[in-house]
Amino acid sequence: MSERDRRPTDARSRPAKTGETGRGGEGGLGAAPVLEVSDLNVTFGTGPGAVRAVRGVGYAVRPGEVLGIVGESGSGKSVTSLAVMGLLPSHARVTGSVRLLGREILGATEKTLTAFRGKTISMVFQDPLSALTPVYRVGDQIAEAVRIHQKVTAKQAAKRAVELLDLVGIPNAAQRARAFPHEFSGGMRQRAVIAMAIANDPDVIVCDEPTTALDVTIQAQVLEVLKKAQRETGAAIVIITHDLGVVAGFVDRVLVMYAGRSVEVGSVDDVYYRTRMPYTMGLLGSIPRLDQGGEQPLVPIEGNPPSPAALPPGCPFEPRCPLAVPECAEAEPVLEPVGSSGHLVACIRSGEIEAAGWSPAQVYGVRSESGGGPATESAAESVTGPVTKPVTESAAAPVIAPANGPVTESVAESTAEPATGPVTEPLTESVVPQERPVRLPRGERDVVLSVDDLIKHYPLMKGSLFKRRVGTVYAVDGISFDIREGETLGLVGESGCGKTTTLMEILELVKPQRGRVAVLGRDTSAMSARDRMAIRRDMQVVFQDPLASLDPRMTVYDILAEPLRTHGTRDPGPRIRELLRLVGLEAAHAARYPQDFSGGQRQRIGIARALALEPRLIVLDEPVSALDVSIQAGVINLLEELKGRLRLSYLFVAHDLAVVRHIADRVAVMYLGKIAEIGQVGEVYDAPMHPYTQALLSAVPLPDPEKERSRKRILLEGDLPSPADPPSGCRFRTRCPKFKTLGETDRARCVNEEPQVRSLGEDHGASCHFAEKLEVV
Repeated sequence: MSERDRRPTDARSRPAKTGETGRGGEGGLGAAPVLEVSDLNVTFGTGPGAVRAVRGVGYAVRPGEVLGIVGESGSGKSVTSLAVMGLLPSHARVTGSVRLLGREILGATEKTLTAFRGKTISMVFQDPLSALTPVYRVGDQIAEAVRIHQKVTAKQAAKRAVELLDLVGIPNAAQRARAFPHEFSGGMRQRAVIAMAIANDPDVIVCDEPTTALDVTIQAQVLEVLKKAQRETGAAIVIITHDLGVVAGFVDRVLVMYAGRSVEVGSVDDVYYRTRMPYTMGLLGSIPRLDQGGEQPLVPIEGNPPSPAALPPGCPFEPRCPLAVPECAEAEPVLEPVGSSGHLVACIRSGEIEAAGWSPAQVYGVRSESGGGPATESAAESVTGPVTKPVTESAAAPVIAPANGPVTESVAESTAEPATGPVTEPLTESVVPQERPVRLPRGERDVVLSVDDLIKHYPLMKGSLFKRRVGTVYAVDGISFDIREGETLGLVGESGCGKTTTLMEILELVKPQRGRVAVLGRDTSAMSARDRMAIRRDMQVVFQDPLASLDPRMTVYDILAEPLRTHGTRDPGPRIRELLRLVGLEAAHAARYPQDFSGGQRQRIGIARALALEPRLIVLDEPVSALDVSIQAGVINLLEELKGRLRLSYLFVAHDLAVVRHIADRVAVMYLGKIAEIGQVGEVYDAPMHPYTQALLSAVPLPDPEKERSRKRILLEGDLPSPADPPSGCRFRTRCPKFKTLGETDRARCVNEEPQVRSLGEDHGASCHFAEKLEVV
């Protein structure tokens, strides 16, 4: 029996459409495609400045099949889906073929496309709030989709809308159908969009990043709804996403896009376990794993994807590829079959990769002097990070002159770097010590940050002229933790749990409403203005959006010089050169502006600014959430390297639990302003005790198809309650799966008695009356 045949059989149990026997089954694979895309090309503009967003993409999906399209931002994924749906603007030039149920729809009239959209092919958009009309009730919008394609009365359509809302898991569907989109949470809005997409039993559902903006627990619910929708309709699904964990557990086949074209296509097992394209290998190697610790550095892909308006000659991945040889720049490789049936790769060295059995760590870890292949496995294990290849003339970026004058000759020479990213130099002895300090046991290290019973409540006001208090928002409600020297504490939880409020209370360095915050042993409530100014040298912050946090009117030199000058440094030049070298940038970059850099480079500038005053504690607010995974990996590796060499401590606020697993030493899980669980990251992830932590971890997808098939999700019902009206007793009880299994006496305890964090092992505690270990990863 093949691995594909061992898939869960839930998707095969639904009624099959004509010519279909179910998802992943032999009959489904042999049936005629319901959607067939051939040589699809999309160009914006004309002449030399034309942007070729999609170049020769082709695929076919059969009844009940799920195709995942993945790639970095700008790879052409969403443009491909919009071209298939006929939703691109009129100035876009689209060529090729799109056949739906055997009928050509590319170039069809708007009337013909309208007849197909919503009935034969439908779409689930990334932003459900934009996809729904804000002035119409949700039920009316779904009923409208029904009436457009079916001959039913308004009453029948309204009844069908309620049935669809109930099908996708909206509680009290009849009542919620009368609500407006803004009255739904993000997860409920996405469910409503899915209900609209399946209203007319379509043959194909196109999903464009359907879970990107959702918390991980809501993402798990939405993916389950999509699976249920597929079972009910028998539709083929094309899902566009950047999350390779979602792809591993949801799709049958994968299409990897880069620079507007397909570079690897195959079954999910072939692409994940028998990868033959260096780009795909880099993507998979750059993902932090929930089931693996951070002992080994991630595998970053240097640079960024090329601009579709200025593609390099030959293979577009050649400037970033660690296996590039001169032949790669001569002609763009075509998709050719490798290995098993249906596995296609666009790489002239795919045969060597297969024969040598190179892993992503080997391919990206160490390269031979000639640049023709990876080093041996033993050599790869001996390094701590990638060695970038020499920059060729063809990869040089144009020199960008500062707004206040031309670039000097010396600066111009230094800025001849790849258009896709900086040349990363090894950290030199003059910058940081080469030997990592011996790490003392946690109890013997200094406490850098101490938070004890911290509370932050906001008044809920009503009225425009005469305001009155009508309630209280319990944003943070009595949390405690500490961070030791050289330690990273990850603060995680769903949106609205109080992470950012906690961070702001710490950074303000003022007396909290209640509780105590101490930085380097100094109580913030007793600090004078001068004391706060002095202590800020030791506590800095890195923000989520690097572009918004950097002044676009200031050069990098001025951005880095500002904190130094504020604290009395007269000549910041030497320190600025040292900082840029420390974060892997060139000294000549000091003359540029933030908008001249890529997202990853801008975040490195933000890190350099935080390091300027040699702090002991850095607060990082979602520092990699806005970056593609390949760029994210380089920033994470940099943060880990800096922490070890400079003896830094981090408070790392994030929603990505896999990133936290990789970088953190300890983790605190927050829920509705309280800490649900806290402890060593390995203890909490490998044996979580709180039902909320267990549900969070079980909802995070792993980029491993085999593991995803055998995992069981703990699906939470509903959304996070309002912090203005938290449940009595245990705040998690309204969503807790364990609460439903308890007897009446134990339930009464959960309802009436609020649990406190209690020790359940060495450096491991949870706020649950009935905590018990459960392996969920």
